[in-house]
Amino acid sequence: MDADEMVLVALMNQPRDLHIARIEHWYRIPARHAPAHLNQARYVAFYLTRAFGEHKWTIREYAPIYGHELVRRRDLFPNAREHPRADEAYYKLQLGPLIELPRPIVSRRGRRLLFIWTTGAKFSRAVELNDLLGKSAADDALWDALKARGIGAERHVTVRDAHARYRVDFWIPCARGAVAIALGTHARRLPQGKTWRALRFTETELEQPERCVKKIYRAVRELGDANYRGQE
Repeated sequence: MDADEMVLVALMNQPRDLHIARIEHWYRIPARHAPAHLNQARYVAFYLTRAFGEHKWTIREYAPIYGHELVRRRDLFPNAREHPRADEAYYKLQLGPLIELPRPIVSRRGRRLLFIWTTGAKFSRAVELNDLLGKSAADDALWDALKARGIGAERHVTVRDAHARYRVDFWIPCARGAVAIALGTHARRLPQGKTWRALRFTETELEQPERCVKKIYRAVRELGDANYRGQE
């Protein structure tokens, strides 16, 4: 896998679908949920849900993508032509043999992420799911600085308080609350209250990620330290 090749991480809901990928070498994506620029994906990796028991919330295998075609569900499963979604359109990805990772990429908490776009470089180095995320070089630099300081976080999540839901770039659960972080200058609401610390960093501030981490560390200490520790 080359460093700049695109990897699509897809949510795998059912053991049957993983069996099909292993034995028949194809994987289906509902056309109405398909990510944009699907033809750019060179590999697909599978993020396993709770249905996989002790393997839940991990990525363990990936496969090269040789091509894809648009088909109906009835074409994928000829013995289930009476299925309510028999006429629904799917992208059928033609796969090579599945490749097992030397060690699984794990998620600290269950996340229903349908798709994640990442690069071969990130995928090859990833230890946890958050290593695959990141919208910019500055975003990744702050993530690396947090890990170097031993502060674990969740990236690009939706959090909620008693009043609303908020989309944040970093969320750090702490002993007595949580720190919510937004990057960039665009207007975005952040949670407020005694159990929250909300921080914003501009692009200029992100040019010095260590300074940002100092502010984050102070907020984390105010809430009794982080529940996650950064991973090497």
